Formats: sequence, C-alpha cells, structure tokens
Amino acid sequence: MLSLGDALAWLDSHQNMERMLPDSRRVAPDLGRMRALVDVLGHPEASAPAIHVTGTNGKTSTARCVTSLLTSKGLRVGTFTSPHLEAINERIAADGEPISDNDLAEVLSELASIEPLLGDGVRLTWFEILTGAALLWFADRPVDVAVFEVGLGGRWDATNVVDADVAVVTNVGLDHVEFLGPTHADVAGEKAGIVKPGSTLVLGERDSELRPIFERERPEAVWLAGRDYGCVRNQLAVGGRSLDLRTPGTTYEGVWLDLHGSHQGENFAAALAAAEALFGEPLDDNLVREAAALVRSPGRLEIVGREPLVVLDGAKNLEGALASAAAVAEEFGAVRSEILVVGMLEGKDPAQMLEALGARRARLVVACPAPSPRTQSATVVADAARLLGVDAQATDSVEEALEVAFAEAAPDDLVLVTGSLYVVGAARAALAVKRA
Repeated sequence: MLSLGDALAWLDSHQNMERMLPDSRRVAPDLGRMRALVDVLGHPEASAPAIHVTGTNGKTSTARCVTSLLTSKGLRVGTFTSPHLEAINERIAADGEPISDNDLAEVLSELASIEPLLGDGVRLTWFEILTGAALLWFADRPVDVAVFEVGLGGRWDATNVVDADVAVVTNVGLDHVEFLGPTHADVAGEKAGIVKPGSTLVLGERDSELRPIFERERPEAVWLAGRDYGCVRNQLAVGGRSLDLRTPGTTYEGVWLDLHGSHQGENFAAALAAAEALFGEPLDDNLVREAAALVRSPGRLEIVGREPLVVLDGAKNLEGALASAAAVAEEFGAVRSEILVVGMLEGKDPAQMLEALGARRARLVVACPAPSPRTQSATVVADAARLLGVDAQATDSVEEALEVAFAEAAPDDLVLVTGSLYVVGAARAALAVKRA
C-alpha cells in the first residue's frame, strides 16, 4: 500500500480540472472512463441506494442536510461532496466523519493499481479518481445509503455513473457557463442529466419554463418546490432559523435549524423531501428535529469568531452573493459596521459580485487572491470596490487580508470572509492556527 503522501502525489499527477482555466482543459466531457472504472471495480455504485444532488447553489448544504436526516434515522450514510475547505478527506465521509488518512491511502492505492487495467491510453482525471475512491470506500464499509453531490453540471459529471433513486436539483443559475452553456435552459439540460427514468425528482428551481427540460428525463415523480414541498414559514431565530415545513406526506411545525440564512431553510426542505421520497413515507417528527439541530455546513454563513464577529461564507457566484448579502443583512447587519475580506476566481465580474455582496454598505473591502491558479487579481477586485465608492485595500494572501481586517475592526464590527470557497478554506485554516 502507498503511504498517504505517495498516494496523494499519484492523485495530483492527474489532470485536476478544478484548478485549471477553462481554455486549458484537455479532457472532453465523457463518462466512458468512469464506466470502465466501475466495471473493473465490480460496480460499487450499485451497492447501496443513492440520493444525487446538483444545483448552482446550495447543493453541499442540501447534501449535508440529507445526511443528517438519514443518520438520525439510524442509517450508515456515505456522503461525497466538493470542494473541500481544508483537507481532501472532507470530500468523502461516513455518518458525517471524513475518511481517515489510512483509509484514503488504501483506496487510492487500490485505484493506482487498477488504473492500468482500464485500457491503453486511459487516464482518469483527479475528480474521477476521488469519485471512484468514494464509491469503493462506501461499498467496502458498507453504507446503507450514499449521498452524492455533483462536481460540475450533472450529465457528464463523474458522479453520474450512480443510478440514484432520488435526484435533487436545488436551483438553476448562470455559473460555469463556459462548460454548461450560455442560457438557463442549457444549464438546466446539463443538470437534468442526473435524473434517471423511474426516479423521484425533487426540483427546487421554480422557473416553470425550465420544468419540461427535467420532465423529459422521465422521472416517475416530480416534486416541485412551492407546490409539493417547501417552507411554509421560514423565520429568523436565535442561532438559526425556525421553520414550518411541508412535504407530500405531512407537515412539521416549529423545527429549529442550526444554519443561518433563509436559503438554508429551502435547502433543508429539499433534503427532507428527498429523504421522504427515498423511504416512501414521512419521517418521524422527532428525528427531523434532531437532524435539523445537528446539521453543520462549514464555510456557509459559519460564525468562527466574536468581537469582532467573523463570518465565513463561500458565496462563489452572483446568486450566492445575493443570498449571502440578504442573510447577513437580516441576521447580522443591525447596527454593525462591516468589513469584507474578498477573493474570487477568474470569470467573475468583480463589480457585479461586490455589488451583490452589499459592498457599498461596507466601510472597508480587503481584497486578496484566492489560493488557486484560477484566482482573480486582488488589485482588480480592490479597484472594482473603489469604483463603487468603497475604501479598499489589496493584499497578497488570505492571511494578510485577515490581519488587515482585524487591525481595522472594532469589537462590534462584522468581518465577512467571502467570494470563493478557496478563500474561506484558507481563512478557516488560518483562524484555527491563530486560535491554537
């Protein structure tokens, strides 16, 4: 067996499209490599029922909500999400606990020995290997149910070798259009690819013009947000949200959710509908309350410090930035002065993103590069903030940006770290070191 270091070095020798600019990506969308892999592995993707989650925003939180609901019911649940914030182990978890270093090294070693068997010239991508690692680990444990979050799009995503009983589409926005297409219909067509004939589709997207695109995939049932399930009441509560929820099977009143932002109430409602679809019956009321109180979604409106209040939110696109700004204004904005620590990737319009994040109301924007080859220049982001009439400063790293923000912040200020999950992950790690 390879050591963890050698296993990760082997993994990193493969094309990692998460770290590449669009015009430098060499591998065309294709499930052939993944199908060859699961054939050689003995079809681990068929070892347990699955729930498959996609969407422009909210899919990681929804996957974690589904996991919390299923584990509260006493099931062993495997969860595959992306990207990670601090450690790659976060992507592959069982019952909410990341895969151990030893287990990760073991499954990667097995995949390293198997890759040459896939055929001449067949070389997996970085994400395909991690997807295979999750499939293999879940089958070996084994888990009772697996929850898979799509990496990009859906139809050609490596996770789509899974034949899921339930598909969840949180929403359809214009992100990654260089891969998924220029229109909402194009993006919807890619995301609809995870819907398998005979499955149940939980559809959070409310644009009725997009619905036929999903229906063409021939699901057995389509549960629509607002019609078949949703939040009847979604109110701010101390430390989270207070929800009244409706599913096709029943209602749940006064459920306290330990997440911030009204959009998280919608994500939990979709997760609850997905769990009900999987079991074919409503969940026990007490188990739903337990799951809502225990769910965590790091890096999504996560409070990591006080005096000043420090909030991490990886709003990575325009829709996410708008949701973040609305949540911050509702839950944290009263009588607080705000400092933004912002870094973002290429392909985002910095002025639009800053406007959506509510930068005009901030007293300072501290721009930083995201720790990714795809980062946008901190100087460009700072210049965009100044054009909005906001005082701004460019820094050379996330760590330096935090130092500047804390030096400027008063105890009753809000420091919001946002713009990219890469920035949030680096900030989370830096703040953990600082606390230690």
